[in-house]
Amino acid sequence: MEYAVSNIATQDLDVDSLVVCLHKDASNLAGAVPEATQATIKALVEAGDFTGKKQQVLTLFSPEGLKVKRLILIGTGVDENTPLNIVAFTKLATEVQKAVANTGSQSAAWFIDNLQVEGQDKTWHVREASRTLADAQYRYTHYKSKPAPAPKVNNWQIISHADKNRAALALKEGVAVAKGMALTKDLANCPPNDCFPEILAEQALALAEEYPALKVKIITEEEAFEMGMGAFCAVAQGSENEGRIIIFEYGDMKASPAALVGKGITFDTGGISLKPGAGMDEMKYDMGGAASVFGTIKALCELNAPVNVVGLVVAAENMPDGSATRPGDIVTTLSGQTVEILNTDAEGRLVLCDGLTYVQQEYSPSVVVDIATLTGACVIALGAHAHGVMANDAELAHALLEAGDNTGDRGWPLPLWDDYQQQLDSPFADIANIGGREAGTITAACFLSRFTKEARWAHLDIAGTAWVSGGMKKAATGRPVPLLTRFVLDGAGQ
Repeated sequence: MEYAVSNIATQDLDVDSLVVCLHKDASNLAGAVPEATQATIKALVEAGDFTGKKQQVLTLFSPEGLKVKRLILIGTGVDENTPLNIVAFTKLATEVQKAVANTGSQSAAWFIDNLQVEGQDKTWHVREASRTLADAQYRYTHYKSKPAPAPKVNNWQIISHADKNRAALALKEGVAVAKGMALTKDLANCPPNDCFPEILAEQALALAEEYPALKVKIITEEEAFEMGMGAFCAVAQGSENEGRIIIFEYGDMKASPAALVGKGITFDTGGISLKPGAGMDEMKYDMGGAASVFGTIKALCELNAPVNVVGLVVAAENMPDGSATRPGDIVTTLSGQTVEILNTDAEGRLVLCDGLTYVQQEYSPSVVVDIATLTGACVIALGAHAHGVMANDAELAHALLEAGDNTGDRGWPLPLWDDYQQQLDSPFADIANIGGREAGTITAACFLSRFTKEARWAHLDIAGTAWVSGGMKKAATGRPVPLLTRFVLDGAGQ
C-alpha cells in the first residue's frame, strides 16, 4: 500500500475514486470540486438525495467536471462552520476507507481541506487521516483457509494544502503509527497456542533484525529466578511455557531514557483462582500492554525518531499447573518487598512489579509508564472508550492525557490517594496482591506504586480498550500505540 499527500486540484486527479466529506446541505462544498461538479451536487441536495447526514454515502459515476471514475460523497452530520472533534474525524476517516473498499477501486484520493477539527491545523489533519486510513486497511486472516478478499485499493492520496514539508512528515508519522498498531494487533490476535513468551521473545529479536537502531535483550525465567524476581516467577512457574523478560533499547541508554513497561500475560486462566469458562478465550488479549510496547517501538523505529526509550515486556502464561502458585503463598519481589498472594488471578501486578523494579535499577529512566490490561473494574468504570490513567506525578499524567486527546486515543484520570493503600495491608507480608472489591482499578495501581516510589511513574489500565469483546466482533484495537507514540515524540512528559 502506498500513501501520498498532494495539493493537486481535484479536477486534475486521475484516480478510481475521489472522496469528499460534506456537512449538512453540502455547506462546505465550495473549493472541493470544480463548479460543474458543484452544480450536480447542489441539484442532488435540492432534490433531497443528499442531505449530509452522518455516515450518508452517495456515489456519482463519471461525474461532470472530474476525471475520476467515481465521486463518493460522505455526510459528516455537522452544520455549516461547525468543526469536528478529534474522535469524529477519525471515525469519519474509517468511513472513508470503508466506502472506497466497497468499490472495485485500485486508487483513491480524499480531499480534506474542507474539514476543520477543533484546535488542530492542516498538518494534524494529514497525520490522522493517513494513520486512520492505513489502520482501517488492517485484516487478520492468518488462520482462515479461505480468507475474504482484501480491498483492491493499493494507492491513497490525501489532498491537502498543508505546508509541503510538514505534511510529508505528518504522513510518515501517521503511516508509521498504523504499522505499529498492526504489529500490536497481530500479536494480540494470535491464538495462545502460537503466541507464548518464547514466541514473543523471537518476535522481538526479529524486530531488532529489521531495525539496526534497535537492540534487544532476553532474560529467561531461570535467570529471572536467580536475579530474585520472585513475583514474576510465581506467575510463570505454573506453565510449561517458560516466562521471558524482553528488553528493547532504542537510542542512548545512558541518557535517562523513557521507560515503557508492558504486561505480557499471553494467556490468563486465572491460575488456581480459576476464571469462569465463558469468554476465557479472550484472555489471549491479556498481553495487550506488551503488544502495545512492541507496536510503539516499531513506530519509533519506522520514524527513526531522535528519542531514547527502553521498552520492557514481562511475558508469562498464567496456568493452574501442579507447580502453580497457591492463594496464601508469600513471595519476595526483586525490590525485597514481600507479597501475600490472595488471588492468583491478580497476576498482572505481580509480573509488573518486578519489571518496574528492574527497569529502574538498570536504566535510571526519566519517566516510567506501565501499560496493562489489569482490571475488570476499569472496564466497569470507563467502558471501552478511555484508558484509566493513574500517576504519582501530575505533569506526567497531564502529558499522557494530552497525547491521548491529540490522537483520539483518550485516557481519563483516576485518583491515586494514600487513602486506598490500607486496603492492601497483609497480616503476614509487606503487601497483599488484592485490596477487595472496592476501587479495584485504583488499588491495583496502588500496589504498583509501592514499587515506583523513586520514579516519575504512571499506570495505564487498558483492560477496556485493548480489544473489542464478543463474537464475530472480537479483535484487538491497536490501542494505546497512538497515545504512547505521541507521548514519546512530544518529550515523554520530560
